[in-house]
Amino acid sequence: MVKKEKQKIEEIILCPECGSSHLSKDYSRAELVCGSCGLVLDEDIIDHGPEWRAFDSEQREKRARTGAPMTYTIHDKGLSTVIGWKNRDSYGKAIPTRNRAQLYRLRKWQRRTRISNATERNIAIALSELDRMASSLGLPRTVRETAAMIYRKAALKKLVRGRSIEGVTTAALYAACRQCHVPRTLDEISNIAHISRKEIGRTYRYVSRELRLKLLPTSPEDYISRFCSELKLSGDVRAKTVEILREAAHRELTSGRGPTGMAAASLYIASVLCGERRTQREVADVAGVTEVTIRNRYKELTKKLDMDIAL
Repeated sequence: MVKKEKQKIEEIILCPECGSSHLSKDYSRAELVCGSCGLVLDEDIIDHGPEWRAFDSEQREKRARTGAPMTYTIHDKGLSTVIGWKNRDSYGKAIPTRNRAQLYRLRKWQRRTRISNATERNIAIALSELDRMASSLGLPRTVRETAAMIYRKAALKKLVRGRSIEGVTTAALYAACRQCHVPRTLDEISNIAHISRKEIGRTYRYVSRELRLKLLPTSPEDYISRFCSELKLSGDVRAKTVEILREAAHRELTSGRGPTGMAAASLYIASVLCGERRTQREVADVAGVTEVTIRNRYKELTKKLDMDIAL
């Protein structure tokens, strides 16, 4: 219905110069032009392309008019061409044996020319390591793109010089997790990256200071969904935990405390109240804190919030 109305509107449009209705769209220049006098009526028009439907992946590939979207997780942003490993031409026919050596050399030089200088080589190595760590931590695409963008800025400002690629990559990933509100603890990232948390923290502070990253402190509520999922707790426990944390924040009980410790203690209290009790050891293992931390925060919360819980 909307398309028909648009077509009618386009048919009604007349050239203000000569009054002609013979209008044509020049998609090479993105202009709407009068065919009689040559007056440009509109510019920057959008080519919506022909309408088509695809019923399987093969039809979708044949009818697609664009390539893969640009991504910062590849050192050349995914804009370069790649010679595939299949020894077949554009028609799907097998390449003769006498030409395969030539194709192999082309493929080899194509890989070499994709990286033109030391900075690109550095970024290529770092992004492959970044993808490995993000996959191990199960991070979404948005976090990977953000981490890649932070590392690119650090590499262009030459913050990587004098530091290990792994250290700066890990710091960028940690900063991206905090920026996208998908927090991971330093211990989790340290175990994946095989770098000490002291080194990660030092590099993270340096990168965030030089790039002027405005990162807010991590909230305990950001950890609740993941902890509940790993402990196989219901949505009622999650809702109760969030309620306890918000009440604690209202009374300023969370300031100056570690977010993972507060989240673990609140989750432990909520599991007891909702009848889905988990031991302090189980909660501590998931949260990456000690049982002593959970006990201290648990006692503080129950006392200040006037909770009577039978253990």
